[in-house]
Amino acid sequence: MTKHATAENRPNVVGLQERRLDRTILRTYRAKVDLDEVVPNSNQPRSGPKEDDELQRQIEANEGLFEPLLVEPHPELPGKFRIIDGDRRWTNSRLLVERGREQYRQIPVEVTDRTLTGEERLRVWIYIHRQRKEWEAKEKEMVAYRLVDLMGRASAANILGITVRELDKLVEVFEISEKFTKLRDPSAAITWARELMGVSKKLLVPSVIDAVVKKVNQKRITNSKDLRKLRAILPDPVARAHFLSEEGDLESAQLRLRVIEKKANDGLLTDLESAVEAMKRVPWTALQEMKGDIGALKKIEDAEELLKSLRKALTST
Repeated sequence: MTKHATAENRPNVVGLQERRLDRTILRTYRAKVDLDEVVPNSNQPRSGPKEDDELQRQIEANEGLFEPLLVEPHPELPGKFRIIDGDRRWTNSRLLVERGREQYRQIPVEVTDRTLTGEERLRVWIYIHRQRKEWEAKEKEMVAYRLVDLMGRASAANILGITVRELDKLVEVFEISEKFTKLRDPSAAITWARELMGVSKKLLVPSVIDAVVKKVNQKRITNSKDLRKLRAILPDPVARAHFLSEEGDLESAQLRLRVIEKKANDGLLTDLESAVEAMKRVPWTALQEMKGDIGALKKIEDAEELLKSLRKALTST
C-alpha cells in the first residue's frame, strides 16, 4: 500500500491548481494511485448498475483511463481517497483488474487539497454532470430523486437551482419511470415517463398510470410517442373506459372517440390550455439557456399584448 498522497508529502506534486466548478473553487493536484487507495462515495447521486462493457472497451483502447477521477482525502480512512466524480470509471477499472489486467491498477486522479462539505461535493458532481450528454438523456430526474432522499426537498431544489415545484415534477417522472420494468433498454424508462407526464395532470390519475405501465410492460404499446394519443382518449369517457379495460389498447380506444362538432370558443379554450401545458413542460435548463435572448423576449411581449387584448374583449360590456 502506498503512502497517503497529499499535497505536502507526495514528491511529484509541483503545485496546486485552481479549478472553478460553478460557485465552488477547488485547489487540486494530479497524481497516479492504486485502485485500492480509492473508495467509492456511498452517497453518490447516481444510482443503478455501474458495470459498463463499452466503458471497459474504451479503457482498454486508451490503455488506461483517459479522464482522471476527481477525489478528496477520505475523512475517516487515513491513506485513502473518496471519489467525488468517477465512480463508474473506478468500478470498470476494478473489473478489468479482477480479470487479470493488472496494468489498469494504477489510475489517474485529481485530488482536492481538502475534504469537501456534503453540499460542496453534491454541487461539484452536479455541475460536472450537467456538462455531459447523459444529463438530459436520463440523469436529471434520477439525481433529483436521490437528492431529495439525501437532504430533503428544499435543499435539493437549492443545489439544482430550481424551484421546489420543478423538483417535484422531476421526482414524479423518476418514480413513474421505475414502474417500466420490462423495457429492452432500461434507460429508456425516463423517456416513457416524460411522455406520460405530458398528459394533462387532471387526467393522469393512478388507474391511468397503472394501465399504461401494464400495457407497456406487456409490449402492447411499443413506441413512447404513442402515449400522446392519450390526450384525446382520456377526456372521452367511452374511449377512456375502453382503454382502461383489460382488452383495450390505444388503437381500439381511438376508434371509440366521439366526433363532436366544436364551437369556436371551445377551440380557443382548448388551444389556450394546450399552450399553457406546453409552457409548463419547458425544462428549466432550456429557460436558463434563453436568458437575455432578445428574440424570445420580443415574442413573449407580443403574446402578453395579445392576451391583454383577448381579456379586454371578453370582459368588456
